[in-house]
Amino acid sequence: MTQISDAKKRYDEIPIPEELSDVVRSAIDYSAVRKKKIRKRQNFRIGKRVLAAAAALAVVFTVGLNTSTAFAESVSELPVIGTIARVLTFRSYEKTTEDLSISVDIPSVEMIGEDSGLADALNEEIYARCEEYAQEAIQRAEEYKEAFMATGGTEEEWAAHNIEIKVWYEIKSQTEQYLSFAVMGAENWVSAYNETRYYNLDLSTGKTVTLQDLLGDDYIRIADESIRNQMEERIAAGEAVFFTEAEGGFAGITENAKFYINEAGNPVVVFDQYEIAPGSEGMPEFEIVKE
Repeated sequence: MTQISDAKKRYDEIPIPEELSDVVRSAIDYSAVRKKKIRKRQNFRIGKRVLAAAAALAVVFTVGLNTSTAFAESVSELPVIGTIARVLTFRSYEKTTEDLSISVDIPSVEMIGEDSGLADALNEEIYARCEEYAQEAIQRAEEYKEAFMATGGTEEEWAAHNIEIKVWYEIKSQTEQYLSFAVMGAENWVSAYNETRYYNLDLSTGKTVTLQDLLGDDYIRIADESIRNQMEERIAAGEAVFFTEAEGGFAGITENAKFYINEAGNPVVVFDQYEIAPGSEGMPEFEIVKE
């Protein structure tokens, strides 16, 4: 039996304690206490120093729990998305007022086996950033309403704006080697503050994956050439419009380029709206096929 199969077997044999609901409440209270305020507009970031402690051959899965006892007790019945990973929701809530509606789904990652510290660091980062984004978005909406009313707007006209704030996550791929997911925040009345952070984990090492890990030391040249070729192909086919380099368009990636890993194991580089193309192009994506 392989190490992965052994890990899966140990996971399946873990008993569900009767006091799970109490454990859930304690975990949520603990997360709330440990939540730290991070500077405004700070990017989602996981320090390499913390990630270096991740255990070799760790099995990573995402666990989601609400404050409901019934939900907590049903966790073990949720379907497995991959061979060694689960993706659920740690906290989920919705709120509607006269001024806006907000929907928040926060994921959580946990380790099976030795406690490497990766799960706590990652979960704290995700939780803090999601909550911070939601609170900042609410504040922006309140300031927007104040300015709107000050310039002659009415409550009726404001209600027609139907302000919505959303924080959620998506699984990009799940294989025996990689887990890749995105955590996003969006406001329907303004795109300038929309955010997406990608998390790419190597399940065989328990560490985050970089473009250099996937493409090699020459990753910048490989990615730049692939992106430029794809841009030219899309323009020639009439499928897309991009800014020229003189207009502030694509000039090459950096080591901080955003990307996720697809099911084929290839990195997909993603650019923010308006970063290299008009807003009508959304967030352009480019799959970089490994050489």
